[in-house]
Amino acid sequence: MKRALITDDCHMVLVEGLETLGFKCDYRPEITPEEVFACIPAYDGLIVSSKIWVNDALLARASRLQFIGRLGSGMEIIDREAAAARGIAVVNSPEGNRNAVAEHALGMLLALLNNLLRADKQVRQGLWQREANRGIELSGKTVGIIGFGHTGSQFARKLAGLEVRVLAYDKYKSNYAADMPWVQETELEVLQKEADIISLHIPLTQETHHLVNTSFFRRCKPGLIIINTSRGACIKTADLVEALEAGQVGGACLDVFENERPETFTPEEVNLYERLYRHERVVLTPHIAGWTHESKQKLAEVLLKRIKELLER
Repeated sequence: MKRALITDDCHMVLVEGLETLGFKCDYRPEITPEEVFACIPAYDGLIVSSKIWVNDALLARASRLQFIGRLGSGMEIIDREAAAARGIAVVNSPEGNRNAVAEHALGMLLALLNNLLRADKQVRQGLWQREANRGIELSGKTVGIIGFGHTGSQFARKLAGLEVRVLAYDKYKSNYAADMPWVQETELEVLQKEADIISLHIPLTQETHHLVNTSFFRRCKPGLIIINTSRGACIKTADLVEALEAGQVGGACLDVFENERPETFTPEEVNLYERLYRHERVVLTPHIAGWTHESKQKLAEVLLKRIKELLER
């Protein structure tokens, strides 16, 4: 019997579906990378989410592997060239959590503009500071979206009724917003010059690593608000902190970070992130934008569909 290894928590619809397709599933969400390396020769299918990096060394041991399924969108954890060279198919499920990410990005932005986190904390402490928490309306602002794939386009849909001007930039697409008359396709330089708010929806690649840095901020409007629900390393954290402290950037909504393991922070990182955490004009969450009860099921359903189609081919 064919065997599939599931290395992260997932909805049981994926386990049950793979079993229906003839696989014996080993559901091991607590498995370590070292354990995966040791047991991978026994498997025909591998399901990963974020903790397992599927590199060439691992693939060299995967003599039976037919496919790798990625729960989610980020493919930087998989060496796709090495997989292709060995005839191993790779599929993912970015549609599964695109709505969750879009809703989260909008929620963080509204929380920032209306001082919701600070006001909530103050009310709980018996403080009643209305004027100090006077908010800013989103209506009338220009929102720039960099990357118009699954999550970028979904974020644009959330903005449809909010009376904002939406600018979009995607280096690798054209005519991508034809069905969204409220979205204007433009060049990056125009988006930077005119947007009050910029939201990142891009994969992490050599090209996008530290895309947002001091030089990027200097080309933007003073007081820019930046949103990142894509990958932490798309923003150079040190440059963002300096721009926040200088007032060049007026606020940030961050769900992803360059280092998402605080227990591994170097002394320099401890200082850097403490400066970020102290800044009042930031809203921070622990990489949960796509982490809803609904998306857990959707991710499993989409990935199962892709695997089924793959096997049928």
